[in-house]
Amino acid sequence: MSDQRFAQRMLGMSGNVIREILKLTQEPDVISFAGGLPSPESFPADALREITERLLRGPLEGLLQYSTSEGFPPLRELIAARSNQAGIKAGPDNVLILTGSQQGIDLAAKALLDPGDVVLVEEPTYLAALQIFQLYQAKIVPVPGDASGMDMAALDEAIAKHNPKIIYVIPTFRNPSGETWSHDRREDLARRAARSGAYVVEDDPYGALRYDGQALPPVKAFDEAGRVVYLGSFSKIISPGLRVGYAVAAPDLLRRMVIGKQATDVHTSNLSQRLVYEFCASGLLEPHLERVRKIYGEKRDAMLAAIERCFPAGAQWTRPQGGLFIWARLADGISTEKLLPIAVERERVAFIPGSPFYVDGSGANTMRLNFSNASIDGINEGIARLGRVLERALASA
Repeated sequence: MSDQRFAQRMLGMSGNVIREILKLTQEPDVISFAGGLPSPESFPADALREITERLLRGPLEGLLQYSTSEGFPPLRELIAARSNQAGIKAGPDNVLILTGSQQGIDLAAKALLDPGDVVLVEEPTYLAALQIFQLYQAKIVPVPGDASGMDMAALDEAIAKHNPKIIYVIPTFRNPSGETWSHDRREDLARRAARSGAYVVEDDPYGALRYDGQALPPVKAFDEAGRVVYLGSFSKIISPGLRVGYAVAAPDLLRRMVIGKQATDVHTSNLSQRLVYEFCASGLLEPHLERVRKIYGEKRDAMLAAIERCFPAGAQWTRPQGGLFIWARLADGISTEKLLPIAVERERVAFIPGSPFYVDGSGANTMRLNFSNASIDGINEGIARLGRVLERALASA
């Protein structure tokens, strides 16, 4: 029987499975591929320490007082300039600073969704976004696709049938699969949004983490009708603990997102915004990104090679050009959710089962593997351990 003290929108909601699994993998002997955690070796700690000390020696009122909800103006100008370099037409008035880019999903949903409204998503997709849309009591409809993005014929059918308010996508190094949309499908999506009146929420926390291949323009670069909300983040490229992300959107929607933010947290941390701004404005970001790309590119290559050596015949996996994740599909009949406790208890290795990334809980034989946080030695040992778990499961299937 449900507890009537709680809101109806909380019925059936559970905790974020990744956060729950991470609690089980805190022991130092567990090799974890579970979270989407940047490596601590990637953090520019010395530079941030120096910037923090310099800021705290200067005038403090701007750091310690309340500020505008839209964000630190010089940081908004810097983000607008970087957006224009990526092909997005934007000025500072198109930019809202967020407390992590995930807040942008929440604020867009808050601004656009009424109970029962439809959100179209990729299949599979980011599980925290599914949680957010569920909390706003939306109807979530998955759209099939392939390694190049959503199937446009299937998207047309879903738009005609459901009249969606939001189409949520991660076109570059998708979470969880690591795959990247083609140039044509990005442009096609922007056209379909303009024609249908739906808003596209384009989530791009990993776009700067490209290790090979050609960079592609964001969907927002093709947005002539103001229907695309672009979400970016400094979490994966500077530090997730600073909690600084941003939204780039048309003024009418951005204003409503600002109102939603005022009711949520007033504004993003002034100190965090200034740290990010000073780091970028001092010319430190690009050389830092070159170092991070080298670290993560080597780790990706190590994990792909280890999977090739250790996974059983019949397993399939993605080969991402960037981002933080590899997506694996095992033989039918194998449940990665059932394998997880066995992997942790017997082999002291962890991963994320794939089913939470699906609207209907399917994908029982899939898993997401993060390569950014473990060391290369840890990747080699952890994948060997995981391979043993999979071989035993296959033998007993």
